[in-house]
Amino acid sequence: MKFTWIKWSALPVAVLLAGGVAMAQDQTPSQSQSGSSAPAAAPAATPAPAAKPTVAQRKENQQDRIAQGVKSGQLTAGETSKLETKEAAINGETKADRAANGGKLTSAEKTQINGQQNQLSKQIYADKHNANTANPGNSKVGQRQENQQDRIAQGIKSGQLTAGETAKLENQQKGINQQVKADRAANGGKLTTGEKQQVNKEQNAASKNIYNKKHNAKTQPQAKPKQ
Repeated sequence: MKFTWIKWSALPVAVLLAGGVAMAQDQTPSQSQSGSSAPAAAPAATPAPAAKPTVAQRKENQQDRIAQGVKSGQLTAGETSKLETKEAAINGETKADRAANGGKLTSAEKTQINGQQNQLSKQIYADKHNANTANPGNSKVGQRQENQQDRIAQGIKSGQLTAGETAKLENQQKGINQQVKADRAANGGKLTTGEKQQVNKEQNAASKNIYNKKHNAKTQPQAKPKQ
């Protein structure tokens, strides 16, 4: 009888101990140690510094800005020709430096090229925001001129036209535009039938030149995004 009482009185103690073990196993280590159910706060991530553009990316950015200026009329043919001549010179220097160093540029060469591109960038901005604009007008001659500029702008943007090719094409357009301006000044703002035919002939030759340069083997390499 005494033994039976001890057995039944020990049973509630065993149940309480079992329940305590189960509750301890359900708790996470952090909860067990701190006694709090709130998760630990994750450390704030530090943003990575922005990568500097490569020489190729900088060159492509300049070409995109020039193409936009040609397309919008902010850059005249003469301004574009000068900008592209400068860009061609930088590209030629970069090519020569790479050839002399096994295809790579030294830190000093990169710094020098970046300085030259900074100067060109300022010139692009100044030319795009001065009073000179390409305003072809609504005449057939003006529409033809605008069409040629659009094709050149597309060639710059796509990389089909190199800086050197663009400079030559824009010089050709500059010559035609100056001729049209002089003819209009001599005829009270208008062009004679013969002058229109002459301008159209010159634009036909320029059109073929644009096509040939956009479809030859020369291309403006596009920058690859940094991995």
